[in-house]
Amino acid sequence: MNHVVCVKWGNKYISKYANILYNMVKRHTTVPFTFHCLTDDPAGLDTNNINVVKLPTDPWIKTWWSKLWMFAPEMPIKGNILFFDLDVVIFDNIDILFTHNPGKFHIIRDFNRCRVQDWKLSNSSVMRWETGTMDYLWNEFKEKSAIVMQQNHGDQDWITKRAKEDITHWPDQWIRSYKWEMIGLKDTKLLTKDGKSFFRTPVTIQKGNKVAVFHGRPNPMECADQFVIDNWQ
Repeated sequence: MNHVVCVKWGNKYISKYANILYNMVKRHTTVPFTFHCLTDDPAGLDTNNINVVKLPTDPWIKTWWSKLWMFAPEMPIKGNILFFDLDVVIFDNIDILFTHNPGKFHIIRDFNRCRVQDWKLSNSSVMRWETGTMDYLWNEFKEKSAIVMQQNHGDQDWITKRAKEDITHWPDQWIRSYKWEMIGLKDTKLLTKDGKSFFRTPVTIQKGNKVAVFHGRPNPMECADQFVIDNWQ
């Protein structure tokens, strides 16, 4: 069973982001899937298409750390999990993200790869795994959460360190940083148009690019680039 999962905790992103993420996945895959949102507040979610899973109220399930609960044995979704952060734009077919190297844990090679050629750290904006294979990420985090949160900047630092031997990076071309790779490091001055933010147009979309990650500013709701307007809806 194929599952697409997102996590919405706190008020950084409104429910519209999860609803649009569902639309983008539906539009850009032929693979049957069930869509789930793990959240502390389901208000505004499109429950006709999105299965709501309530996040536990444990004090360490907050901010980006809440993503680690996806690896918990008690998390009720079972099967092939494809996870997306809410600040992504899907603009091409993603069927291969469900099937590439089956049984492996997939994660992005962090976008500092555009600065350092052999960069090894990971970015958790898009991940895939089979439930039951990565439980230790949650189990060990829960046992020593205070220490882990003190010693790591966020969930992806913990995943990089602890899952080092299990990580398979997605091909770099499939998932791109909007501002560092599709725009370019030298063109990161933020501009505005009609009240929306962007860096410059047109962006560089190369063969094989499928997903843009909007880390930092702007986020997709703010962006005036045409490929975002066409797909983030």
